[in-house]
Amino acid sequence: MSFTPHGKHLIAGTWKEGADTFMSSPAHGPSHKFAIGSVSDVAAAAEAAEKAFWSFGYTARETRATFLNAIADEIEARAEAITEIGTQETGLPEARLQGERGRTTGQLRLFASHILQGDYLDRRHDVALPDRAPLPRPDLKMVQRPIGPVAVFGASNFPLAFSTAGGDTAAALAAGCPVVVKSHSAHPGTGEIIAEAIHAAIQKCDIDPGVFSFIQGGDRAVGAALVQHPLIKAVGFTGSLAGGRALFDLCAQRAEPIPFYGELGSVNPMFVLDNALSNRGAEIGAGWAGSLTMGAGQFCTNPGIVVVKAGAEADAFVAAAQEALAQVGAQTMLTDGIANAYRDGQRRVAETSGVQEVLTSVCDQRDATPYLYKTTAKNWLDNHVLAEEVFGPLGVVVEVDDIEEAREIARNLQGQLTCTLHMDDADMTDAQSLMPILERKAGRLLANGFPTGVEVSDTMVHGGPYPASTNFGATSVGTLSIRRFLRPVCYQNLPDVLVPETGA
Repeated sequence: MSFTPHGKHLIAGTWKEGADTFMSSPAHGPSHKFAIGSVSDVAAAAEAAEKAFWSFGYTARETRATFLNAIADEIEARAEAITEIGTQETGLPEARLQGERGRTTGQLRLFASHILQGDYLDRRHDVALPDRAPLPRPDLKMVQRPIGPVAVFGASNFPLAFSTAGGDTAAALAAGCPVVVKSHSAHPGTGEIIAEAIHAAIQKCDIDPGVFSFIQGGDRAVGAALVQHPLIKAVGFTGSLAGGRALFDLCAQRAEPIPFYGELGSVNPMFVLDNALSNRGAEIGAGWAGSLTMGAGQFCTNPGIVVVKAGAEADAFVAAAQEALAQVGAQTMLTDGIANAYRDGQRRVAETSGVQEVLTSVCDQRDATPYLYKTTAKNWLDNHVLAEEVFGPLGVVVEVDDIEEAREIARNLQGQLTCTLHMDDADMTDAQSLMPILERKAGRLLANGFPTGVEVSDTMVHGGPYPASTNFGATSVGTLSIRRFLRPVCYQNLPDVLVPETGA
């Protein structure tokens, strides 16, 4: 099954051409013409979403679960075509796109199951106590309710799982919130075919078409108009620190400020403790190289920094990582812009005083090759640039003198998505001394593993203190992410017939 994009926006059930167009820049294969979004497109989509909310926001959970499963079915029905256009636009291998498609449909089906269980509603009931002294208590019920239309920005590095029908969209629709998606121009055809799948599910389930709109391309004015539109009540975003912070500020400056749930950047440090380093440092080093280069290092959980104690064991760790990285060839990056930013980041690290080059390479155009550097703890602490994310397969080893210096590194970290401890039983005391620091720095803590790989589940937290995300109390992965698009409402002395979701 082949797919040729038509390049239009989908606004409230109608495929709409744009006055202006742009050409896609695929890694390979044909380029296609796509409409450029406008401020008027944003207004039409937001108004349609608000109209749809009056019905969709009050649908039965069974109706929304059926809708979510129908979207998953329609995506699976287009599996081969999605893989074809996705690999062309992004340069990602077929296996990666197939796995990501499974994750996308899995998220949709997980949310369908989750809302049927009803736990997400957090229903609470304080029965009336009319005879309580000195004052009676009224009957109080509390239920989580959908907030209204949500804006979602597609991510460059996950064309399926964090884009058109990704986790933000799935969570918002599950909550009962219509969605307006601003597509990422790096993979417009992939976004379009997923939008077609959602459109088909809307028709199959007889849902108000305003529940989902899809806007292609557009400059910064389009994104700004979307987050500032008064009918939009929350924003989901995965992308750069600079772009996300600009949108976050716009949300805060609105007459009615709204929450901006942005995932922005993380270096995901790993701490290899002394006994683990001594007993299996080479094994950990080789494993780190595999994690560091997975998907050309274009994962938000890419572990860019490793902290180890200086000495012969650290040298063996670095040598093993160097040997494994040297075997990795050039990989195609998602866009020319990401490739250019990777080269800029590599130069920034290489030109920092006190940084030693361990493995260097040459990459140009849209290719990425690995780089490995090491430095001292003091130098890392003195040069904030070394703590900034380099989006790609570049690693920095920070050598410390003792556990206290490792703790100092931890204390000076910015907010992270993940922090990892590689440890043996004999490292427990040092691990315990790091835990109070690390749990204040990250949303997910790992032991003896690698953070590239985010399970979609009830317990997952994919977020963290700023700048990992703009809201440390939220997650963008897992069933808890639905809470971003709900708010608690208390009902006092109201009969059950007027209180939503009072049944099982």
